[in-house]
Amino acid sequence: MIERKLIQLAQGGDFNAFNTLIAGHKDKVYRLALKLTGNREDAEDIVQETFLKAIDNIDKFRMESSFGTWLYTIALNNVRAHAGKGKRMPLKPIEEYLPSGHSSDVDELFEWGDPHQVFENKQLQEIIEKALADMPIKYSTPFVLRYMEEMSVNEVAEMLKLSLPATKSRILRARLALREKLEDVFRERVHE
Repeated sequence: MIERKLIQLAQGGDFNAFNTLIAGHKDKVYRLALKLTGNREDAEDIVQETFLKAIDNIDKFRMESSFGTWLYTIALNNVRAHAGKGKRMPLKPIEEYLPSGHSSDVDELFEWGDPHQVFENKQLQEIIEKALADMPIKYSTPFVLRYMEEMSVNEVAEMLKLSLPATKSRILRARLALREKLEDVFRERVHE
């Protein structure tokens, strides 16, 4: 009910209402963009483009879905457009591999554990993120939404405007591609 009122106010030109609406979605949109682009700067650009498009088009929002779903769809379209421009860069700063994905959470920097295990987990995360960044976006996007954003298959299908079988197929293809990539990496390590 509160969301509907905020949307109406934002559609009437209330910028504070719009800011309140997007406040709860900023981190989620950023995480999605980061996982799909593999690059902090590209993800920040996509978030900015998403919010600019959202504010420019808030009057077109018909409340047929939640505001978050609408915003996420805009973000996914921006990721697709961005990928089409060939702007994805595979190298990321070391801060990306910290437990939270950013260096501002000081407590997480002092996470105790076996240093070898922590290092191996970070290497595995890096391999998975690179494989996802290298994968065609039509497969990486459903995978990220399903397993990293923890959406149901039905939610992913609705978000991407795909049939349920097509969504399941794309998720499966991404899983198989990741499995193949991981098998190759571990096979190489055994032979080193």
